[in-house]
Amino acid sequence: MAYELWYWPDIPGRGEFVRLAMEAMGLDYDDCARRLGAEALVADMAARRGRTPFAAPYLASEGLVVAQVPNILMFLGERHGIVPSGMRDRLWLNQIQLTVTDIVAEVHAVHHPIATGDYYEDQQAEAIRAATQFRDERLPKFLDWFEAAIRDTPGDWLIDHHWTYADTSLFQLVAGLRYMFPQRMATLEPDYPAIVRLHDAVAALPGVRAYLKSDRRLPFNEDGIFRHYPELDAA
Repeated sequence: MAYELWYWPDIPGRGEFVRLAMEAMGLDYDDCARRLGAEALVADMAARRGRTPFAAPYLASEGLVVAQVPNILMFLGERHGIVPSGMRDRLWLNQIQLTVTDIVAEVHAVHHPIATGDYYEDQQAEAIRAATQFRDERLPKFLDWFEAAIRDTPGDWLIDHHWTYADTSLFQLVAGLRYMFPQRMATLEPDYPAIVRLHDAVAALPGVRAYLKSDRRLPFNEDGIFRHYPELDAA
């Protein structure tokens, strides 16, 4: 069962949360804009009618188009059997994923606190102030919650005894934070052993391990969500 994944070709961005889950599941997919270019993504979005995506990433399969990262991951997880059978656990899983989405939005707002359409250099002073508040207050608050979520489960993963898309998403979050705030994460990580353990367990999944070694895994850069500006980092 092949899928068409549409996302910007030169950044990991939000599309990487979808890619990691698909790679872990061993799914075939066409990373369309990587193959056809960003212009093809713009054209594809412009050509769609009806229930259209607001923005990339979105996934197309058999006439169905699914957008928004938590929505895409919920769809894939249920379609390919990597989610719990009980509604209570499925709602909890989605809640974790939505919380990842929340912190990702706050991460982006660190380096673009005034306007997403303006360059970082035009709002650098405000970004330095936003980064201080994020590093000192918001980041530990989110990490506390994720750490508790892992420790409260009876198994090795966020939900019971099998990995899910929430685990691959938390892996990507940690990887991005390490790139963006290497000093701050080095200081904080000893306080979050469960998060570090889960990150390493996801990296060891066969599909993820192969993907991380491939040229399909784009490096973080200063055009994406997780950007390393030294002036925004501190221990």
